[in-house]
Amino acid sequence: MKILSVGWFLNVSNTSLHRHWALKKSAEDIEKVETGTKGNNTIFKVAYHLFQKGLPIKLPDSSKANKKIKLLVKKKNYDVVWIDKGVTINKSTLQFIKQKSPKAKIVSYSPDNMALRHNQSENYLQCIPYYDFIFTNKSYIIDDMYKLGAKNIQFIHNMYESTFHFPRDLSEDDLEQLGGDVGFVGSWEHERCESILHLVKNGINVKVFGDGKWNEYKNKYSNLKILPGVFSEDYSKALGAFKISLCFLRKMNFDQQTTRTMEIPACGGFMVAERTNEHLELFEEDKEAVYFSSNEELLKLCEYYLSHDLERKKIAEAGLNRCAKSGYSNEKTIKKMLEIVNNNV
Repeated sequence: MKILSVGWFLNVSNTSLHRHWALKKSAEDIEKVETGTKGNNTIFKVAYHLFQKGLPIKLPDSSKANKKIKLLVKKKNYDVVWIDKGVTINKSTLQFIKQKSPKAKIVSYSPDNMALRHNQSENYLQCIPYYDFIFTNKSYIIDDMYKLGAKNIQFIHNMYESTFHFPRDLSEDDLEQLGGDVGFVGSWEHERCESILHLVKNGINVKVFGDGKWNEYKNKYSNLKILPGVFSEDYSKALGAFKISLCFLRKMNFDQQTTRTMEIPACGGFMVAERTNEHLELFEEDKEAVYFSSNEELLKLCEYYLSHDLERKKIAEAGLNRCAKSGYSNEKTIKKMLEIVNNNV
């Protein structure tokens, strides 16, 4: 299978790069086009701001990805053109692919809720009808995406990268620097902050790796430690080093599961996550993960499992096994996605 992989590949922690690695394992021949750029892009920020205000302003293609895609498609017929999120990819580029390589399947994937404007771009909206397949990990946006012009949209669960998200051998220094009783890695949101403060005010030691508004809570509580975000191997180490690793869902996206849903158990972490139907289907409650529906329930769970080490470790081990058994890895999930694409001739 010949695949052209388009996405943001600059950072080793980037899940777009992880999906590219999985595509390589299914491809006989693969080439990639970078959509990301380093540094501060003022023009991009202005265009995004204007689009959010309701203006049909396209995002600039600073990486020249559209030009590079056209050059590659001129030279080779691809079976699949995989575009990861693709907010800077233009409709004219997809039309060019269809013209030059009519048998190529153009596939869109994004880990974000692409039915919401803050995740979209004018470029993306114009491209929706030209994708042969759109894959989403948001089960609740399928009807909305059809209304936006999608031809074929498929729901797929979140994934983890087995060569990046796996249990590490943790040194004493790792446990000291990256671990703790209860931990969270991620951005600030009001609801997740309220949950963490509820734990802190009730005597639970919590460590947060995050930037931005989290910094306002530095040194406010003796049992709350705020540290800069972690990336690369330290990210995976942290998820496994916490005795309890919290998994919050992004409310602005209406998430029912998230990438950490898979990454925490895959890294050998004990996951305490928000209770949703999709979480309950992915990991069995109290056997492979633990769930909460209120801050009061979260507090009780943390108090219980911090004093029951063997139960905690048994659940963490079962969660790790479930990841492998159910095929939640990028490699197995993307292989399944490509089978869907190739079987729909």
